[in-house]
Amino acid sequence: MDAVKTELMKKSKASRQDQRGKLISLFCIFLIMLVVLSILYMITSKGLATFFENKMSFTDFFTKKVWNPSAKPQPLVGALPMIVGSFGVTVLSAILAAPFAIATAVFMTDISGKRGQAILQPVIELLVGIPSVVYGFIGLTVVVPFTRAVFGGTGFGILSGTFVLFVMVLPTVTSMYVDSLKAVPRFYREASLALGATRWQTIYKVIIRASIPGLLTAIIFGMARAFGEALAVQMVIGNASILPQDLVSPASTLTSVLTTGIGNTVLGTLPNNALWSLALVLLLMSLVFNLLTRFIGKKGAF
Repeated sequence: MDAVKTELMKKSKASRQDQRGKLISLFCIFLIMLVVLSILYMITSKGLATFFENKMSFTDFFTKKVWNPSAKPQPLVGALPMIVGSFGVTVLSAILAAPFAIATAVFMTDISGKRGQAILQPVIELLVGIPSVVYGFIGLTVVVPFTRAVFGGTGFGILSGTFVLFVMVLPTVTSMYVDSLKAVPRFYREASLALGATRWQTIYKVIIRASIPGLLTAIIFGMARAFGEALAVQMVIGNASILPQDLVSPASTLTSVLTTGIGNTVLGTLPNNALWSLALVLLLMSLVFNLLTRFIGKKGAF
């Protein structure tokens, strides 16, 4: 009797495998959390060193227009031109990409059917897979001369960066909005058509309106992609750390200043800490974008 009880209480091979799987999963989760927290701590500590160790002013950092942290005797760490440049190319590219993404997604899901999706889906995936340096090189050889010839100026500036980022964020916004349109319940379409609405009325009065939270989420993801882009924008924006006067004058972004300057500074000095402060601004904006997508997703759940 005791032998039977012992045999029944003994863990099976499947149970032991399940326990090992849980331990491995918990270890991986802990490791990921540790890496994320380490990155947050590193960027935050180094980014705040500009203000607490080097005694720079928070207000001057976000409002001054001159960026020259190596200047003597008074370093100048005005990040306003880069912040304006980053938001300029991000917002404009999102505004430009949204109508094209809506039209493409609606065509793929409600107009062309499976054939159109079979053609357009590989094109979108191809655009996603193209490296940033290729986009930047095309922008440098095609977009910049086009902007110079049509709009004047040197060709480098926010407008050229907008055109390049428009192509880069378009597949992201389109893919996410396609998923959102597919998530609209089928009976929405059927009820609208049953009430006598045309297919076009159903699309823009029912389907698009029902999928607005998904559209906003897609646009915000596209903006997050554009805000963090470095190489492609750096090649076409001009990399001038001055407040842009118009869309066709050379400008800079947070990422372009970071990539061009981080290798030319000494760790622990003010110029290096100032660049880490720009990285901290980028990190905070990424967190804001993530919080916005979560908020919109909760509000717009079907």
